[in-house]
Amino acid sequence: MMTNLYDIVRVPRITEKGTRLKEKSNVLTFEVRTDATKVDVRKAIEGIFKVKVVDVTTVNIPGKKKRMGMREGRRSDWKKAYVTLKAGEKIEIFEGA
Repeated sequence: MMTNLYDIVRVPRITEKGTRLKEKSNVLTFEVRTDATKVDVRKAIEGIFKVKVVDVTTVNIPGKKKRMGMREGRRSDWKKAYVTLKAGEKIEIFEGA
């Protein structure tokens, strides 16, 4: 278990797909640490935003290969968490999107 909740949840990911999920089924997307478990993510979201989390689904996203002229590099791998909130709950940072 990681101690600092803000280390687990890095940033909210606001995309078209994420906005559709939020409106349809109250699911929010976050970028989280690659070694964070579903339990860690649940506790971090509930602790930071004071909401009730029903379900957490995580997805590991591999980094893409990118070229700069002749040189080839690679973006970092990252983890995405789909967080389902209890009906009626909401997080303010997603309301403006």
